[in-house]
Amino acid sequence: MKHRFQLIAVLFGLCCQWAVQGEAAELATKTGFVYGDVYLKHDTGAGHPERADRLAVIVARLKQLHFLSELVMIEPAAASVEWITTIHAPEYVERVKKDCRAGTGYVDTPDAPASTSSYDVALMAAGGLISAVDAVMEGKVRNALCAVRPPGHHALKNRAMGFCLFNNVAIAARYIQKKHKLAKVLIVDWDVHHGNGTQAAFYEDPTVFYFSVHLSPFYPGTGHADEKGEGKGFGFTLNVPLPAGCGDADYKKAFEEKLKPAAAAFKPDFVLISAGFDAAKGDLLGRMNVTPEGYAELTRIVKDIAEKYSGGRLISTLEGGYNLEALAASVEAHVRVLMGSKAAKH
Repeated sequence: MKHRFQLIAVLFGLCCQWAVQGEAAELATKTGFVYGDVYLKHDTGAGHPERADRLAVIVARLKQLHFLSELVMIEPAAASVEWITTIHAPEYVERVKKDCRAGTGYVDTPDAPASTSSYDVALMAAGGLISAVDAVMEGKVRNALCAVRPPGHHALKNRAMGFCLFNNVAIAARYIQKKHKLAKVLIVDWDVHHGNGTQAAFYEDPTVFYFSVHLSPFYPGTGHADEKGEGKGFGFTLNVPLPAGCGDADYKKAFEEKLKPAAAAFKPDFVLISAGFDAAKGDLLGRMNVTPEGYAELTRIVKDIAEKYSGGRLISTLEGGYNLEALAASVEAHVRVLMGSKAAKH
């Protein structure tokens, strides 16, 4: 009888262990979603294209599709200044804090609007990506979308510009390397504008590969094909400038012919996407013609790269995208691919 009870206890323990492992495996196949109403508090002023409505339409679309019940909600937390200063100068961080709280209306330039809450919201934006990184590294999710604002890829070490205060994706890359000890990070930037801040942060760094496809000539005037990095970082920046009017086929060609070979040579440990959707057809600021189906295809390519080289570790973060209907449709297509088969049934 004693041995029978011991056997039952062992079997019960194994069942519990299998249940826990099964739950972990299920979580590891899911897509995370970073969002918080705090991001609506970054007030850019009436009529500004980078406005809170952008996040509102994304959340509304995901609710309409019943995706929120399938996504793993990830609560954002404010990034510590320690992580912000892996990319930005301490005196710049203090200037952002001071200017925002003083109510000056912008930081450094009128094209970087800010309200009294914007410093704290910007810490939450960078922190949202950090929370997503932790969730991926802890096996809670396979990949994640961060619906955060203000965006970040124009923010330089010492200067705000282009609606951006802190460079969220660059901070996340350094966090991956320093906190989680992964050596190589690939950043894919498909915003219609070149991410000059991200490029500058890693221009001499061979451990972060920066790939950008963008409209040229256009703001901010950087991202020429001959900008390939400097010193040890030479060859780890790859820009694909495109003329106005390009669409799905042009973007797919850039990803197939330029990004895929570069990623195969680099073999990243983690993949980040600066997911601007302002190259969408009908966008207010861009002059491109990418459709939701086009964004789905770009997502598939990048997701395949992450699956092949990075154990599936992939996080995308919202950058631009200013036509609300096009933004919602494009994000839907993007999320469907991130979620994989789980989204197909809706």
